[in-house]
Amino acid sequence: MNDTDELERRLMHPPGEAPPLPDIASAAATAGLLDVAYATFDSPVGRLLLARTQRGLVRIAYLDGSEQEEAVLEQLAEKLSPRILAAPARLDETRRELDQYFAGSRDRFEVAVDWSLTRGFGRRVLEATSRIPFGSSSTYQRVAAEAGSPRGYRAAGNALGANPIPIVVPCHRVLHATGGLGGYTGGLQRKRLLLAIESGQQQLG
Repeated sequence: MNDTDELERRLMHPPGEAPPLPDIASAAATAGLLDVAYATFDSPVGRLLLARTQRGLVRIAYLDGSEQEEAVLEQLAEKLSPRILAAPARLDETRRELDQYFAGSRDRFEVAVDWSLTRGFGRRVLEATSRIPFGSSSTYQRVAAEAGSPRGYRAAGNALGANPIPIVVPCHRVLHATGGLGGYTGGLQRKRLLLAIESGQQQLG
């Protein structure tokens, strides 16, 4: 190292000041060691865990306790890849769209979706659900029919209950034919709040 290099090093990192840490997530991705990036997000409907792959958003989980976060990460490691890393910057687009949605200024999500955690009839049900417009609703029987099984409304309910990407894939818009709320993976209070946002009765933020 010559005198000029040493001077530049000292100017960039004064004595007693540690050099900046490398961007571990970027380094891991460059090395092909990052398959699933995740971040946590405090939202008006509770704490969420967001996860994405190279294909797109693969998981939104409601976190109702610290142990649940670990369980979600273990499931992702088992079903997708153990190469999981906290990388909040890679979820910035999703968080921005969620913020806009909760503020009442977004009626359509544009983030890419990775359907890897779904398959078969369940995936078809969720794909049909993803096409329900903002502010509208459907029924279990109708989404079952759109998925190819008009009598499979109970199986459709199970698929919706296991929806790995709630909110973005809007299973909260599916109701009983009688108008009842039905069930919801995040609890009925969250379902009511999401429907209230979309009806214009409530803005959260």
